[in-house]
Amino acid sequence: MIDRDPAPRSGDASDISYGRSLLNRVLNGPVSGDPRLTHVRELPPRAAQVTKWPEWISPDVITAVQAAGVTEPWSHQSRAADLAAAGRHVVVSTGTASGKSLAYQLPVLTALQEDPRATALYLAPTKALGADQLRMVNELTSEDPLRSIHPAPYDGDTPAEIRQWVRAHARWVFTNPDMLHVGMLRSHQRWARLFRQLRYIVVDECHIYRGVFGSHVALVLRRLRRLAERYGADPVFVLCSATAADPAATAEKLIGAPCVAVTEDGSPQGARTVALWEPPLVGSGVTGENGAALRRSAGAEAATVMADLVAEGARTLTFVRSRRGAELIAMDTRRLLADVDAGLPRRVAAYRAGYLAEDRRALEAALSEGTLLGAATTNALELGVDIAGLDAVVVAGYPGTVASFWQQAGRAGRRTQGSLVLLIARDDPLDTYLVHHPEALLGRPLEATITDPHNPYVLGPHLLCAALEQPLSDAEVHAFEAWELLSDLAEQGLIRRRAGVARDGSARWFVTADAHPHDAVDVRGGIGTAIAVVDVESGRMLGTTDAGRAPATLHPGAVHLHQGESYVVDELDLDEGVALVRADTPGWSTSARAVTTLEIEAVTEERRYGSVTTGLAQVLVTRQVVAYLRRLPSGEVLDLIPLDMPAQALPTRAVYYTVTPDLLARAGIDARHAAGALHAAEHAAIGMLPLVATCDRWDIGGVSTAEHADTGLPTVFVYDGHPGGAGFAERGFLRLRHWLTATLGVIDSCGCAAGCPSCVQSPKCGNGNNPLDKAGAARLLRAVLADLGEGDDGTTEP
Repeated sequence: MIDRDPAPRSGDASDISYGRSLLNRVLNGPVSGDPRLTHVRELPPRAAQVTKWPEWISPDVITAVQAAGVTEPWSHQSRAADLAAAGRHVVVSTGTASGKSLAYQLPVLTALQEDPRATALYLAPTKALGADQLRMVNELTSEDPLRSIHPAPYDGDTPAEIRQWVRAHARWVFTNPDMLHVGMLRSHQRWARLFRQLRYIVVDECHIYRGVFGSHVALVLRRLRRLAERYGADPVFVLCSATAADPAATAEKLIGAPCVAVTEDGSPQGARTVALWEPPLVGSGVTGENGAALRRSAGAEAATVMADLVAEGARTLTFVRSRRGAELIAMDTRRLLADVDAGLPRRVAAYRAGYLAEDRRALEAALSEGTLLGAATTNALELGVDIAGLDAVVVAGYPGTVASFWQQAGRAGRRTQGSLVLLIARDDPLDTYLVHHPEALLGRPLEATITDPHNPYVLGPHLLCAALEQPLSDAEVHAFEAWELLSDLAEQGLIRRRAGVARDGSARWFVTADAHPHDAVDVRGGIGTAIAVVDVESGRMLGTTDAGRAPATLHPGAVHLHQGESYVVDELDLDEGVALVRADTPGWSTSARAVTTLEIEAVTEERRYGSVTTGLAQVLVTRQVVAYLRRLPSGEVLDLIPLDMPAQALPTRAVYYTVTPDLLARAGIDARHAAGALHAAEHAAIGMLPLVATCDRWDIGGVSTAEHADTGLPTVFVYDGHPGGAGFAERGFLRLRHWLTATLGVIDSCGCAAGCPSCVQSPKCGNGNNPLDKAGAARLLRAVLADLGEGDDGTTEP
């Protein structure tokens, strides 16, 4: 059902907001009646709440900040800075461009000026964000008396001689979790000066640290706190986050200590028109896998929309989910604008990670000044980089979380006349659901970030790192709830417990002499050893991919994209850890097909509801890539090419539900159609799990069968795609009824006849999306939900 605000009265231009007028321009007419538009909502402006400068702030710091253009702090900036200065760990969780940086700059700069030995650490999830924040602090400290603070970078691009200077002299070090893990904690003795006087640790954009990545970072931060304590320091954490459901709990889980949240946003916000958009179906003659209907791509729609907005003179940012997508949308937009005005194409560009820092700075300045009217970007411009004065934001494909959507939307709406935010749905179940159920996006509480520092596949390697940095005591092992885990590692010869070695006569855990545990930890959460991607013609290494994903993405014949360039894989050698590629533009994309089996190793929790049993279990997933599909840019399938790849085993966690043959009979599903109904329900559920868990559909997988060997019943599993699990399956189990209700909703609302990528088809199905029974899946889910009854997940987690 299309849900729109009432259209403005005809002929009364004063009733039309600036955002609504831009939307009318995109539609080439009034809002009402356009089938692509599923919902429009007007968001009112928000006035600024200013405060006086707190008395404890150094006058020199206030002078520097005022010279940078900040006349008075907003309420949330003062509140967070006061808490940090008082020694409280604090997380400031407010909207995009709300000036969160000032909340940590004030206490850090004041402390570093007042104590010439004091030091601070800044952590960012991306080098681009860290460089942007360092640039701002450099400007604030460029004159006396703040010049002695010496802010400096320490990341993978920092030359060796500069690293030596940073260790010896820098008092505010800007780095990332990867370099903190491998470059600072491992060789902490060389950083003793920094750790001994460490006053503040800033963790920027901390909502990014979720899933396995977040679990790794949580343990890196615990190791950092442990070493700071060894050197006699007790640093205060200041965390910055997008608006989130429970920022205090998220921050506490990340740093392992109590944290106070500041959530009331005192920054001004212009009015915004938010519109949801579903691309139309492609005309007859073009079909996808198994003859499924196809929609016009979100990228093609976004290019057309951005061209219309730029032609109107609106400063526009289009967020895209991939680097290649950003380049393609910018290219298509320039092509469309060339037919309007020969001067307009040069005012549109792409922006993404991988560009040189000076190129990124030039693009940011051009976009802020208005010389650049449009940019297609990955989420690189979602995180902290200062871009102001935008008229419109186009989001080409739901970014995966409500928090990310509002971060991106927050880039617009800073002019008093208002702005436009437009979400264009991809051909994907979750996108389809959201544009037809706007309250699930616009009226929904923000997600709580999922991390699981107790995942043994994450915790074990970090404990080995911690023991190498400083031997572990029995009390610490118990605090990590890891006695059994370390005992297993000791049996493997990786660590040993020696009694009576501490000064108080207690025992300590030591790693073995030849251990190098830091090298084995990928903080970004990769699976297995890294596979080097090498260009056979030049011998240049293009990058790496973890071994767990390599068979599906770097198999022979796969099309591999790197910084906008296209390559084809000639050979994948998992034993040697290398994939050989050559530059080529074949005109199609590839996606792997795999056969997956799953066995239950232990049931963690199980509940019965009539003919339905739900559960959470430790499972072993075995997956073998057996073929790959070649597709044209239109989505049309060319062919399926067989492969012979080794099988891979993944120990992880899964949520599942079983049904009885009686329930299938009541749902009108006979034995011939049971597999298709279960398979279609599984695909749709995978697409919808990100609605209740902070994940991407590529973080999870699924298996369905008409009779599973371990349950003896028709069963649907959805599992985490990371060793030991990442918390996604558990969230699905806790919110099962809500999750499956939304899954049924996306199937019912999709207008295709027998199933398509917007509802029950999956881009990574190992069985070629066959068999699939869309109608049977809907009947199955109705029957399951009827047995689950009301309140299945409401009492466990609201």
